[in-house]
Amino acid sequence: MSDRIALRAMRFEGRHGVSEAERAATQPFEVDVEIELDLAPAARSDELGLTVDYGAAFALVAGIVEGRSFRLLEALAEAIADAILATQPRADAVVVRVRKMRPPIAGTLDWAGVELRRAR
Repeated sequence: MSDRIALRAMRFEGRHGVSEAERAATQPFEVDVEIELDLAPAARSDELGLTVDYGAAFALVAGIVEGRSFRLLEALAEAIADAILATQPRADAVVVRVRKMRPPIAGTLDWAGVELRRAR
């Protein structure tokens, strides 16, 4: 499937990390979600019900990143992918990228992150 809906660089404050200190205070995260689906029905009909509502997908991701706590970025990304596939029946697959903007690493880097793809 080459059609996709993309939400890029969504920014949230979350409590995710291996150490208790990382989970004690919020820190910035960025998330990309690409939802793979057949967009032809929506393109032909101009009907929202035949595609993915961007606002609903954004709210779903926000609720997970800001409302839950995970030790690993892998677990956070998996929860997002599972939720997208569970709530978007037209989705064939989803790609999720999660970036931790201030990872606890002694060195200079822009971010640390994970990417995963899940399909039905």
